[in-house]
Amino acid sequence: MELSKLMLKDKKGMSLGDIYPAVLTLVLIGIVLGIGVYILSSINTAVTDAEASTVINTTTYALGDFADWIPIIVVVIAAAIVLGIVLSSFGRTASGV
Repeated sequence: MELSKLMLKDKKGMSLGDIYPAVLTLVLIGIVLGIGVYILSSINTAVTDAEASTVINTTTYALGDFADWIPIIVVVIAAAIVLGIVLSSFGRTASGV
């Protein structure tokens, strides 16, 4: 029980300093998805086997479905940062007003 209290005591949420790694990760995911879809479409035009073409098309569509989640991930990260800032501002002691 005391371990959970100790862990929650130092929990502050995300801060503005967490924006850079989050944005960098999302940009890298976008680049990798773009390059992957481009390579798969290039391979698909060169493949003559019907089964291989079907597998490549299925993979391309699956990557496209994952790309649809990126805006939702951005909103969740932004909300976590805003909530972290708001919650950390309530934890500060005010100097008498």
